[in-house]
Amino acid sequence: MKRKYLRRFVTKKNVLLLCGGGSTEHDVSLVSVKHIQSCLEKLDHVNLTTIEIDKSGAWVDGAGKKYLLDPKKYLRSFEQDGDAGIRIDVAIPCIHGYPGETGDIQSHFEMIGLPYLGCNSETSKMCFNKITTKLWASALGVANTPYIFLAEPTIEAFDRVKGFQALYGDIVIKASSQGSSVGCFMVPKGKDPISAVKEAFLFSPFVLIEKRMRPREIEVSVYEYNGKLQISYPGEIICPGSFYSYEEKYSGGSQTTTTTKADNLTPEQIRLITDYSSRLYHGLKLRHLSRVDFFLDEGTIYLNEINTFPGLTPISMFPKMMEAHGHSFKDFLSQHIKNL
Repeated sequence: MKRKYLRRFVTKKNVLLLCGGGSTEHDVSLVSVKHIQSCLEKLDHVNLTTIEIDKSGAWVDGAGKKYLLDPKKYLRSFEQDGDAGIRIDVAIPCIHGYPGETGDIQSHFEMIGLPYLGCNSETSKMCFNKITTKLWASALGVANTPYIFLAEPTIEAFDRVKGFQALYGDIVIKASSQGSSVGCFMVPKGKDPISAVKEAFLFSPFVLIEKRMRPREIEVSVYEYNGKLQISYPGEIICPGSFYSYEEKYSGGSQTTTTTKADNLTPEQIRLITDYSSRLYHGLKLRHLSRVDFFLDEGTIYLNEINTFPGLTPISMFPKMMEAHGHSFKDFLSQHIKNL
């Protein structure tokens, strides 16, 4: 009797992995994309194409060849007449800052009906703006640090900042729509804050002023796995200086350390971090993956920010906390690509 063998066919999806972008975080994205790329290359149901959006806005491959994504979801070469292109099934926008976390690239995907990993355009835009994030957090009952915000660099606005500084002492001045601590300035009590305010306006059209905290920096990975919301155990960023700057985050000489399990948190603090993260995830309609950052100051938990496409560099916390929570980042990607 002859044996019959059935060959198992794997349905492959054409996945477009985008990186780069036009923001100050362009180079960070190029590091993050390597981790995603290494995971996707191990999946037998993925045909992977990686494209960088360079600082001029051009879409280029590793050889510098230019491409466009047309309304029928075909990725075609600029430089090859009659190029049939590749029909893209799923996009992954590994872009920190503009146009990824700002919602711009998601709007394009939504307009042409292309499924993609990550938060939708509206949620991305709301969370990238530090001011709208704080307004939404307050509406959802999530504690915030004291703050004001400015729409214009006027004399009246400067007087408000000085009044806020007189009330709280040390303050932090932040460009509202930047990441990786770009456009962020610490101003101690007694120092004139106006030059820092003016500089912050060079980065964003709105500026946030916060009370300076000296907290522990606690964060969690918040993501969907096997169809369920997952919130990792809180991790911690331990920065030797007074400010977790861009250089401390990404330079080779950084003295900052991280742990996926923050020490000396009370059960109530862990419960509150988990509850706040769940409220933000559902209330702001986060999707697939995010990292939610908190301050722990004198025993009180405050929201710091929400990252709708968190960093994935070798020292980034999101994949580390996911793995510590018992889930594989490669399997996470595999699940979502199959379901999109």
